[in-house]
Amino acid sequence: MKQNGDKTMKKVSISLTVALMIVCGVIGIGAGYWLTPEYSMSMYDRSTMDLGQPDKWVDLRYVDAMISHHRGAVLLAEEAGISRRPEIRKLTEEILANEPVAIAELYRWKKEWYRDVRKAGDPQVPRLGSYDRTFDLRFLNAMIAHHEAGIRMTREIRLKSSRSDVLDNADEVERFFREGLGMFRAWRTSWYSVSERNPEL
Repeated sequence: MKQNGDKTMKKVSISLTVALMIVCGVIGIGAGYWLTPEYSMSMYDRSTMDLGQPDKWVDLRYVDAMISHHRGAVLLAEEAGISRRPEIRKLTEEILANEPVAIAELYRWKKEWYRDVRKAGDPQVPRLGSYDRTFDLRFLNAMIAHHEAGIRMTREIRLKSSRSDVLDNADEVERFFREGLGMFRAWRTSWYSVSERNPEL
């Protein structure tokens, strides 16, 4: 009986240890995001995708990925609507007005090129939390990571697609993302004295 009891206690102990490790990991990620301005928004890696081989479906995979990416901007803008900075409020209004137009064009391409009317899934985006003195910093960190992920996607499709509409879209989107990155980094430096020495993109 004692041996059985010892085995049960050992299993419980292992389960508790694993559970505590998971909880600590989640808390660590949250603390890094909330407290450290330079924290890398690696969570965006989950919402970007490898576009795969340059086959006849690569443009469809790009279109789906870009729809999801635009939806990510919308979701972040909806959260950031509580900001008290006029610059952020104006930006969120522009995102909520313009992104649905870009999404509609991509859905039209899907339908015309592939007869595909399925909806692309929404990405996971960071939860920005309630408004406080670092709310806008959290939004800027998220948008910087968002734009960087978009640029990586446009670079990849340029190597794999031969469709002019897709290549033109990638060029236009990357120009937009680069302009946005410059603006977000400038705001982050001005408002929070955070800057990057050697930004990757």
